[in-house]
Amino acid sequence: MANTSFVVVFVLSMLFGSFACSPREDKEPEPEFWENPAEIDLEAIKKRGYLRALVDNSSTSYYIYRGRTMGYEFELLRNLANHLGVGLRLIVRHDLEDAFRLLNKGKADIVAINFEVNEERRKYASFTEPVGHMKTVLVQRKDHTHLDSIAQLRQKSISIKRGTIYQQRLRSLSDSLELNISIKEENTSLEDLITQVVREEIDYTMVDDDIALVNATYYDNLDVSLMLSPANPVSWAVRKNAPELIGVINEWLARIKKTGYQAILFNKYFENKKNSYYRTSSAFSSVSGGRISNYDEIIKEGADLLGWDWRLLAALVYKESRFNHNAVSYAGAVGLLQLMPVTLQRFGVTDPNNPNESLRGGVNYLRYLDGFWLERVPDNTQRIKFILASYNVGHGHVQDAWRLAYKYGKDTRRWENVAYYLEKKSQPEIYRDPWVKSGYAKGHVTVRYVREVYGLYESYKVLVDF
Repeated sequence: MANTSFVVVFVLSMLFGSFACSPREDKEPEPEFWENPAEIDLEAIKKRGYLRALVDNSSTSYYIYRGRTMGYEFELLRNLANHLGVGLRLIVRHDLEDAFRLLNKGKADIVAINFEVNEERRKYASFTEPVGHMKTVLVQRKDHTHLDSIAQLRQKSISIKRGTIYQQRLRSLSDSLELNISIKEENTSLEDLITQVVREEIDYTMVDDDIALVNATYYDNLDVSLMLSPANPVSWAVRKNAPELIGVINEWLARIKKTGYQAILFNKYFENKKNSYYRTSSAFSSVSGGRISNYDEIIKEGADLLGWDWRLLAALVYKESRFNHNAVSYAGAVGLLQLMPVTLQRFGVTDPNNPNESLRGGVNYLRYLDGFWLERVPDNTQRIKFILASYNVGHGHVQDAWRLAYKYGKDTRRWENVAYYLEKKSQPEIYRDPWVKSGYAKGHVTVRYVREVYGLYESYKVLVDF
């Protein structure tokens, strides 16, 4: 009995002792993602050199059509970036909470999605002056499920995009008219929900009228005439601690409305239904077909030989010829990859208008340039920029810029250091330097060329599957 008492006392003392020695762990609650937004305003964006904007991949916002980047929000944002004097990089998301999260973490600077502003959303961001007005409509089929009035929504099920204001609006509508509507939120895009209606996977969804009208132009069995809410102002989102950025955006919005630029774009994407139909239903649209051009297959074969992402080679082909195998430049360059006659002969192209031959010749030239720069620029990502520049202006001029970077102690393996001197090759003090062998060149044009090919490639990566 004594031994038992001793054991109990020992165990209790060990327990209390361990409690006494353990530090108290009162963890501070994690701040919400919107409470401490990244400190990035207009000057930081200008210093960085590009604006990061978050958009939706839709038939109106941002997509590829016949190799060209298009979209209402895309063109507005490109105009805004030009106004700010910076480049543009786009991020595609359909999850609205994720969009606000990226904005506050500093991964994006603006969310160019049409938001109706309410108190809940004001927690996450500041909002611009209205970029337009949107009403919401019911998307449904012209079949036995068709409804003619809001009252007929009684006890119906409507699928909507998660995180939108549609839930609040439908809930209010259902309660006020005692409709008992079943609301199903889905973490997907508005156009995916419209497609589900067309495929008879769901009967009804609710979207903004601009997207609804565009989709109705190429789905004959779609009806979007039943309005669920009147037109309300919509805005874009910016971090709450970026007053300079939101100020300049508001000034820009006032300007494009006054000049009529916004109205022209609106007509292009929403009111010209014939053009909208061709752009969004084409096999060469990232919205519907997922192809870039007629030549995707041979471009993929050429990219395999190069060890490139095929979308990068496609961006180069688009930049050179707009996928026109009969294209001829003012300087006499021909074919898909715009080779000069001497290059055609060197790389065995007998018929430059034959897309297979033209592409093969261009790929062989690119492989030659890859070998030329391989030892001096071992990193593949960096080397590709040297190759693109050489393809545009000739490797002799790029080599001159490389020599100048070496002369002045810069890291010659990095494109931005060589590009700095290439941009200056139109200046006499540069092209007359003894280290320069190939003379004058409009190097700034070539640096822009590399940037534009890579910019198009970035769009292809976002919008077109590998």
